[in-house]
Amino acid sequence: MNEATRERFYRRERQSVPAAREFTRAALAAWGKTARADDILLCVSELTTNALLHGVPPGRGFLLRITRDEAEGTVHVEVHDSGTGTPAVPRWSATAENGRGLILVEALADTWGVGERDPGKVVWCAFGPGGRGARPPCG
Repeated sequence: MNEATRERFYRRERQSVPAAREFTRAALAAWGKTARADDILLCVSELTTNALLHGVPPGRGFLLRITRDEAEGTVHVEVHDSGTGTPAVPRWSATAENGRGLILVEALADTWGVGERDPGKVVWCAFGPGGRGARPPCG
């Protein structure tokens, strides 16, 4: 792991979401990446919550990886979990009590997606300096 990548493993527990958000806040501050910090922090909250609710089997956890590309001015967020299934943005419903997390990620991030890992998946999102148009993370 180099200075441009920070990662931390979290156990399947409620405190992991605020801890992941604080870890991200500290990384962004250290990198001087504060312009879109609120959007990034909200997406970290949503992706880590989804991992805990849907992607992390009992007794396991998830990995949060944050990477900056100084040349492009981008920040990539990845949440690795060992659960099955492929996340998808649900249809909007004003009366739904949950299911808005990926709607928010889709609205705030420049791009997002799901990648494979064995076992499980990686749900990622990316933020460029000027909004939409960032590249997906490599490898």
